Amino acid sequence: MINKTKKEKLDRIYEKGIDPYPSVFKVDSNSREIKAKFKSLSKGEHTKKKVSIAGRIIQNRPMGKATFMNLLDKEGKIQLYFRQDDIGKDEYKKLKLLDIGDIIGIKGTVFKTKTEEITIHVDSFKLLTKSLAQLPEKWHGLKDQELRYRKRYIDLISNRDVFDFFITRAKFITSLRKFLEENKFLEVETPVLEQVPGGADAKPFITHHNTLDMDMYLRISLELHLKRLIVGGYNRVYEIGKVFRNEGISTQHLQEFTSLEFYAAYMDYNELMDFTEKFLQTVIKQTFSTLKINYNNKTIDFSRKWKKIDYTEIMKKETGIDLNKEDTKEKLIKAIKEKHLKLDIDENLGRGRIMDQLYKEYIRPKLIQPCFLINHPIDISPLAKKHKDNPKLTQRFLPRGFRFWLQAQKL
Repeated sequence: MINKTKKEKLDRIYEKGIDPYPSVFKVDSNSREIKAKFKSLSKGEHTKKKVSIAGRIIQNRPMGKATFMNLLDKEGKIQLYFRQDDIGKDEYKKLKLLDIGDIIGIKGTVFKTKTEEITIHVDSFKLLTKSLAQLPEKWHGLKDQELRYRKRYIDLISNRDVFDFFITRAKFITSLRKFLEENKFLEVETPVLEQVPGGADAKPFITHHNTLDMDMYLRISLELHLKRLIVGGYNRVYEIGKVFRNEGISTQHLQEFTSLEFYAAYMDYNELMDFTEKFLQTVIKQTFSTLKINYNNKTIDFSRKWKKIDYTEIMKKETGIDLNKEDTKEKLIKAIKEKHLKLDIDENLGRGRIMDQLYKEYIRPKLIQPCFLINHPIDISPLAKKHKDNPKLTQRFLPRGFRFWLQAQKL
């Protein structure tokens, strides 16, 4: 919403013949570089080094013929010092037309205050963008979680940790690409609109193609097109792309999210487990400079060799149910009831779905440390390759622990 006082100031700026939205301002420094370069200055020491910097005003403290401001740029914040005797009376009066939220460019010299704060002594300034909306209160930021998600640009201004998070996320994705490309994977783009959605079990979004006069679907997975590229002769492919699922919302489910899928010919699931372990260890180390992190009072450690946990064995350990014996849906349901397991069973579901409910309720929350869950029953993995020693099982693995790492990093 436009702030009335700010709008009045904008009108006065136009009356003075000032362009409040110029296109160009030459920047040669940022707040982090300036603080690092001049941190060794003594108290009160001035330099003759000229710097040019631009950013958003986040604090304004006029003190008669002198004014202090805090400026926020991409790398952080830095203090500015304006003095009427230096920039001239007419220019100094223009400071009254500036508000918190405005973007300005300044040129000046660097000094360290008596309180040891690196500060820019301003020689000249230029309004680059007049802000008309009121920013959240400077000390508390934006607290309404829903508003933060709907107006992310305000959240980025108000919450520095959110701003830094998106930089980390970009580094993370860059590391993913780098590792895959170093291992000869080809990045591709596949269609978002499909005539028949597939590759996962989810409800799709429906849209309409006007020219062809036909309904189409937003993809729910990257899988099928990537597998077709393997058939076409590309041995290693991957895609980082948006997928869409028209289902419920929770902290673990979004209608639109980014997915990475990669496929390699001539590798079995044992080779892929070794590859995945090295893959995740590498990108985590490159992005976060550590392979350990605390999450819910537990240390998640990616540096150790990952355990391989058999699906059937851990199911028996955690629930008491032997999937080799309870080999029909009816037997499985009966065993669940006899063991008084807390599970809301929909008896219309198949055996695989019920097993998956058991897994999510009793097993998944306990697989916190990095590991591979292997040898899934064919009931829950009907498209996976059958296990060579047991046709009721599949050569499938599921990496665990990484989800908790991403949650801890808010990725």
